[in-house]
Amino acid sequence: MQSKLTALIITKNEEKMIQACLETLSFCEKIIVLDTGSTDQTVKIAENYNCKIVSFAHESFAKLREKAQSLVETDWLFYIDADERVTPALAKEILLHIEQNDCQAMTIRRSNVCYGQKLKHGNWQNDLVTRVFRKESLLSWEGDIHESPIFKGQNHQLQHEMIHLTHRNTQDNLYKSAQWTIKEATALAAATVKKINFLTILRKGGMEFYRRAIKHQGYKDGMVGLIEALVQGLNRIMVYIQVWELQQKPSLKSKYDKEEQEIRNLWQREGKIKL
Repeated sequence: MQSKLTALIITKNEEKMIQACLETLSFCEKIIVLDTGSTDQTVKIAENYNCKIVSFAHESFAKLREKAQSLVETDWLFYIDADERVTPALAKEILLHIEQNDCQAMTIRRSNVCYGQKLKHGNWQNDLVTRVFRKESLLSWEGDIHESPIFKGQNHQLQHEMIHLTHRNTQDNLYKSAQWTIKEATALAAATVKKINFLTILRKGGMEFYRRAIKHQGYKDGMVGLIEALVQGLNRIMVYIQVWELQQKPSLKSKYDKEEQEIRNLWQREGKIKL
C-alpha cells in the first residue's frame, strides 16, 4: 500500500531515543527530522535511516510544527516525538484510514510509561493527541508551549494507542522541567498582573498533586503514581517560583549586576594589594 505519509520528528539531543523511534516508522513513505540544535549524535543516527534532515530553531513549539509541515510533499503527515513508539496495529489503522479517505485528522491515545510503568490513572489515561493530518486540512498551530492544531474537516479517534516512553528517570524529569517551566513562567508573567507570594506557590503545587493523586486516582498506580503526582506538583511550584522571579523590580539580573559593581568599586578604591 502506498502510504502517501510523511513522519515528522522535531529533535534536540535525542540520541538515546531516536533510533528506536525511527525503527517503528517503516510504514511511512518519508521521514523528516527537524533538528533544533542537537550537539550529540541525533543527526548522525537519523542520517543512517535515510531521513531528510533540516536544521531550524525557534522558541515556539507551534512555529516548529508549522516549519515541519512546510517541508512535507506527501498528502498526509504524522507528527511523532523521539520518545514515542508506533505499534504495528496503530500503523495499520493509520494506513487504513488514509486508504479509506474517511477523515482529515486522526487523534491517538498515548499510553504513558513513567519510571518504567504504564500509568492507568492520575489523568495520564486521558492523554489524547491529534497528530495525523491531511496536509491541506492542517491550517496552523497555536500555543508556544502546549501547542494545539487548527484544522478543518473530520477528526477520527483511533482505537490503538501510541506508546510514550517518558520520565525515564528523575534526571530526565528535571531536564525536561528546566526546559519548559521557564517558557510557561514567561508566558504567565506576561499575562498576569497579580503578584506571586509564597502561599500562591504552595497552593499551586499542592492542588496539582491533589488533582493527580486523589481526584484522578493516581494513587491506584502505586508508588509510581504518587511520585508522578508529586513531580507534577513540583513542576507547578517551579513555574510559579520563576513567575515570581520575573516579577521582581528591579530584576534579579540588575541586583547581581549591582553586587558586581560594588565589588569592582571596592577594588578600585583599594588599588593593587601587595604582600
